[in-house]
Amino acid sequence: MSRAKQGELFGGTAPPAPARRLAAGAVVREVRCKSLLNRGGIDEYSFNCYTGCTNGCVYCYARFMQRFHPHDEPWGKFVDVKVNAAEVLARQLRRLAPGSVFTCSACDGWQTVEQHYRLTRRCCELLLEAGFRLNVLTKSRLVLRDLDIFSGGNVRVGVTITTLDQREANRWEPRASSVAERIEVLRRAKAAGLETSVMFGPLLPAISDTPEALAGLFALAAEVGVDRIWTDVLNPRPRVWPSVQEYLRRERPDLMELYCDVLFDRARRDAYVRQVQRRVRRVATDAGLANRLG
Repeated sequence: MSRAKQGELFGGTAPPAPARRLAAGAVVREVRCKSLLNRGGIDEYSFNCYTGCTNGCVYCYARFMQRFHPHDEPWGKFVDVKVNAAEVLARQLRRLAPGSVFTCSACDGWQTVEQHYRLTRRCCELLLEAGFRLNVLTKSRLVLRDLDIFSGGNVRVGVTITTLDQREANRWEPRASSVAERIEVLRRAKAAGLETSVMFGPLLPAISDTPEALAGLFALAAEVGVDRIWTDVLNPRPRVWPSVQEYLRRERPDLMELYCDVLFDRARRDAYVRQVQRRVRRVATDAGLANRLG
């Protein structure tokens, strides 16, 4: 990205300062990367044009990234922008065999800064031109901007929905797009002839893991015609519990004991996971979607 273009993104002719603040109070820094496309655990490859994410999800598992990229700011309040991402990817694509790419694995590729930098969009273009398949997962309506490059390509567009209760979503995912906007992403991607998917997760104990809540989620999937569905329970991944614990103490102290049990009591957790899996299978079957479960 040229210095002039960088200046335009921030409303001036000079390049941005090393650190800038978004309206949400997050610090944005420009960095350079040596590689972008990595071997992945979900698909063959994955990439992230940003380190950090301003969605601010309480349960975000990507908090572990701070172990490798220390910041004074808490998770959700910083983004490192890999300004040379597209250039690095173009070099990598000269020697990599096409495959399936999880987009993106440790950040939301369509978080606020993407509106300005457009790095995820450009990398998706390069991957599609090189014959790769994209499996998109986001919580941002900004992904609709890129339906023009996805249309006709080997792309599956997916969103994460943790709960249909917008009040709860506001608390757990404070700066993600609304639930209604994410549903609109599925509808419009489907209308554009693209495969669609949804991740229902993490399913929150006593909030979105109940039979009633799950029935609502799967009824939505059936109504929208989602092609693939995944579910996941809340996991005590590194750095996640302190964030969840702080939230529960502040907002839902009545759920603290339950969450401690299902996360850290081995016997209780095993039983809980089996129970949720049975519930998911039951409501999926009732909705006629059992064959779409991932």
